Amino acid sequence: MISRIDLRGEPLPEGAALRDLLPRAEFDVEAALEKVRPICEDVRHHGAAAVIDYGEKFDGVRVPSLRVPAEAITRALEELDPAVRAALEESIRRARLVHREQRRTTHTTQVVPGGTVTEKWIPVERVGLYVPGGRAVYPSSVVMNVVPAQEAGVEGLAVASPPQKEFGGLPHPTILAACALLGVDEVYAAGGAQAIAMFAYGTLGGAGTEADPGCAPVNLVTGPGNIYVAAAKRLLKGRIGIDAEAGPTEIAILADSTADPVHVAADLISQAEHDPMAASVLVTDSEELATATEAELKTQVAASKHVDDRIVPALAGRQSAIVLVRDLADGLTVVDAYGAEHLEIQTADAAAVADRVRNAGAIFVGPWAPVSLGDYCAGSNHVLPTGGCACHSSGLSVQSFLRGVHIVDYTRDALADVAHHVVTLAEAEDLPAHGAAIKARFGWKVPETT
Repeated sequence: MISRIDLRGEPLPEGAALRDLLPRAEFDVEAALEKVRPICEDVRHHGAAAVIDYGEKFDGVRVPSLRVPAEAITRALEELDPAVRAALEESIRRARLVHREQRRTTHTTQVVPGGTVTEKWIPVERVGLYVPGGRAVYPSSVVMNVVPAQEAGVEGLAVASPPQKEFGGLPHPTILAACALLGVDEVYAAGGAQAIAMFAYGTLGGAGTEADPGCAPVNLVTGPGNIYVAAAKRLLKGRIGIDAEAGPTEIAILADSTADPVHVAADLISQAEHDPMAASVLVTDSEELATATEAELKTQVAASKHVDDRIVPALAGRQSAIVLVRDLADGLTVVDAYGAEHLEIQTADAAAVADRVRNAGAIFVGPWAPVSLGDYCAGSNHVLPTGGCACHSSGLSVQSFLRGVHIVDYTRDALADVAHHVVTLAEAEDLPAHGAAIKARFGWKVPETT
C-alpha cells in the first residue's frame, strides 16, 4: 500500500541530491499554463459571460449570475447544522486570537538627528479569496483566508468558490454559511482558472444588473486550488499579487520508537483522503515502527471512507513513502530537505526536536497535536507552502495582506550631513543627475562636513 525508501546505508547526500531521493508528486504547473492562458484571455475580453460559460463547461451548471444573492448567504446560515455552526464559530474565535497578535505596528528609527525612517504597514485595498470545491467542501478555508485579511484591515473582500450543480449553481451552502458568519457578503459562484482571471481583470459592467454589478478587480488573490488555479496564479502574477502556487497537500511525520503506530497511520490516512495526489510521508529510525505502521494502515484504510478514489491512490503513489534513516539527526536532515507543508514530530522530547527543524509550513509537536487540529481549530493557519517551498515561503498570515512602506523624513541639516556620500555614490554609478538632485538643494555646492 505504501512504499519504503531506505536511506540507512550510506551517508546522506546533500542539497538537490537528497531531495531527488525523496517522494514528491508530479505537479507540472508550466504545462498547465498553456491550458489556462486562453481561459484567462477569454475572461479578460468577455468578462462575466466567459466565466459563466466556463462554469457550465467545467462544473456542469450554468448560473444566471456570478454574484451569489444576499438572501442565499443568509439562508445558508439559517439552515446550517447547529453543531457545524458551533464548530465554525470556535474555529473563527481561535483563528482571530492568533492572527490578531500578528499585526505589525508602525516603527520610526532615528538614523541621525533630524533624519528618520518610518516603516508603516498598510493593508492591501482589495483581496480575492479562493475557496476550492470538487471532491471536498472547505468552509475551513473560508475561515483561514478571511480571518487574517480582516485582522490586517483589508476593506474589500470577495470570495469565489465553484458553482455546485446539486445546489442550483450556488457554491456549497456550508461555504456560504461560513461567509455569513464572517460578515462576507460579496461571494461569486466561480471556480478554477476563470475565477482567478475574474479577480485579476474584473467583470465590471459585464453583469449589468443591480443585484450583480460585476466583480471589481482585486490587488491580491489568496487560497489553495488545483493545478489550473495554480497555473492561473502564475500567469497573472504581476497584475495581481498571489500568496503561493499551492500544489498537492502533504504531511511528513518524523517519528521514533516512542511513537504510537495507531496515531501515525491515522495521520497519514487523514492527509491521503484529500486527493489521489496527496502526499503522506513517514520518516523514522525505527524499523519496528515502520512495520507496525504498515499493518495499521491496512486495518484503518479498510475502515475508511474515500478508499478507492483517494486514500489508496495517494498512499500507493510515488509521492508517499516510509523513509528509513539511521538516526534522528538524519531524520531532521531529511525532513528539512523535504520541506513539508505539515510536519508532525512524534518523538521523545518532541519539542526539542521540533525546535531544530528549519523547513516546514507548520510544525505539530507531540502525539496530541495532529494536523487535523491545525486544519480546523488550533488557531494556526492551514494555507501553507507545498512542494518544498517551505524552505523559502511562509503560510498565510496577517503579513500576507500588509505592505510595508518606508517614510523618509530628513531636515536640511540631516541631508547636508550625508550629501557628499550621496553625490560620491551617484558618480560611482555614473548617475550624475542623482548627485545633481542633491547639489541643487545647496546652490550646486555640496556642503563640507566636519
